[in-house]
Amino acid sequence: MKNSNRANMCVPLLIPRSYKTSEENKTGSWRFLRPRYLEKTAPCSSACPVGQDIPRIQMLAVQGSFKEAWELLLSENPFPGTCGRVCFHPCESACNRLEFDEAVAIRMIERFLADTASRYELQPRLNKLAEKGKKVAIIGSGPGGLSAAYFLALLGYSCDVFESSNKPGGMLRWAIPFYRLPLKVLEEEIARIESLGVRIFCNHHVEFEKFKHLRSNYDAIFVSCGYQKGRRLNIPGEESPGVEDGLTFLRELKSDPSSPSLHGSVAVIGGGNTAIDVARSVLRCGAKPVIVYRRRKEDMRAFGEEIKMALDEGVRIEELKSPLKIEKKESGVILTLQKMKVAGIDESGRAAIEPDNTDPEIVSYDRVFVAIGTEPSEPWYVCDSCSGKDIKLYNSVMRFDGQFPVIFGGDLTTEAKTVTNAIASGKEAAMALDVLFRIGKDFVLPEISRCRVGNGLSVSMEIYLNGERKNRVSHVVSYAEINTDYFNLIPRTPQPRLLREERINSFSEIDLKISGSVAMKEAGRCFNCGICNHCDNCYLFCPEIAVKRQDSEEGGLRAINYDYCKGCGLCVVECPRNAMVLEEESA
Repeated sequence: MKNSNRANMCVPLLIPRSYKTSEENKTGSWRFLRPRYLEKTAPCSSACPVGQDIPRIQMLAVQGSFKEAWELLLSENPFPGTCGRVCFHPCESACNRLEFDEAVAIRMIERFLADTASRYELQPRLNKLAEKGKKVAIIGSGPGGLSAAYFLALLGYSCDVFESSNKPGGMLRWAIPFYRLPLKVLEEEIARIESLGVRIFCNHHVEFEKFKHLRSNYDAIFVSCGYQKGRRLNIPGEESPGVEDGLTFLRELKSDPSSPSLHGSVAVIGGGNTAIDVARSVLRCGAKPVIVYRRRKEDMRAFGEEIKMALDEGVRIEELKSPLKIEKKESGVILTLQKMKVAGIDESGRAAIEPDNTDPEIVSYDRVFVAIGTEPSEPWYVCDSCSGKDIKLYNSVMRFDGQFPVIFGGDLTTEAKTVTNAIASGKEAAMALDVLFRIGKDFVLPEISRCRVGNGLSVSMEIYLNGERKNRVSHVVSYAEINTDYFNLIPRTPQPRLLREERINSFSEIDLKISGSVAMKEAGRCFNCGICNHCDNCYLFCPEIAVKRQDSEEGGLRAINYDYCKGCGLCVVECPRNAMVLEEESA
């Protein structure tokens, strides 16, 4: 009985309990390392000629915020629909995902966003500043000139664009075939620029005398006439009937919807994008094109993707052959070709060539198109040297006639003669003129340098206007800095295209549209290098619960309570995108 009572006795359990909060113990005083949010530059943005905020665009796209992503595109580039089709996408070659599996299909998503906006007739919210009472004349309505007009209009300037042709667009309109860039896409984007108050005067060729006259009516001039004149071969017989300029052929093809009928074998001399466009257009007109190129196929300046599609469609490339002379015959032309051989590598990294001393090859063709490059149509357009008074920027050159500013841009100043480089020069010129008018000549170069994206040659209008992007540092995130444990291997979404048989029989656009779900899936592959996408890893892994979800200047909706952060660095290590840094605590 005694033992039973003892077993049933209740033994009191004494547990110590605090009546005060542990918040009084500020563990942050132990810290000698300090984590902080610091957004950096993605390699794709640094490589993009127009400096697009690509990781943020992908972040918005994956959330289904297509209009916001499109507007973000427009903040740096007035031609997202065009560039989504014809840009040579150096961003994808720089993509960190390339080392993980495959690069993100950035251009395809850009095209999707532009096409979605067009389909639903969306109107962008563009922040147009108050009028500043100054007028700028722009010579040339190609991508460079129209880009300058777009950004100058947004900055509050009146712009008049003078175009020598009967319609605006420059090489976008006349040199890029419909199967790459439908006319509807270009005209919609030009109409958006005109809606800002930009006036475009067609059939207004500006000769040097008229150029001097413009200075009395405007506060500045931007010259972006492009390289619209085909280069000559400088060989006997190139003036013979049956020998034509490739650019002229493309222009005639774009002017007349009913394409000319060609037949037989046609030679296209050259190795750039124009030569590829001519050859593929010749194929669609019914002939058999042969590209004659004096170097190797891998040395061609044309975009690799365009070369690959041309070969797939049936275009033949004759490498290491240089034309010596052309002779007219009754039913066509005779082309005399000198065989070449590789004699090392030149400064550009391409093959240095020389004749192989064998007998020339004589080949008959029905027609010959020359597409070996372009040059300015008038000598005064050339801006190949700088004086001490000039301001050499990344993509343009500012010159002064007394106190009057003239900026040269587009093909006239950019080494890479591409659409995106021309757009970049126009944007840069607009920023440079705004700086000049507001605070003076001495501030132009420092201000443009402040807006540089990473270590590339592009500048950002958002940075210039002191948007959120100005808080990012120029450090370009490398693949080694990405925590790939948080990403899965996902194959890249291939660009859907017309079948070969469908492509070669018409000038219909080759690339097909993708759905919103496909675009979101592909955008979800983006690492979002260097920017916070609110994944909350820092919040979840912090052992001190020192990461707070709240509004802050650093890190958007995330902040660190340094009263309790002990500086363990776990948040920095577990950040998938390298949007944080761990620094030594200052005294």
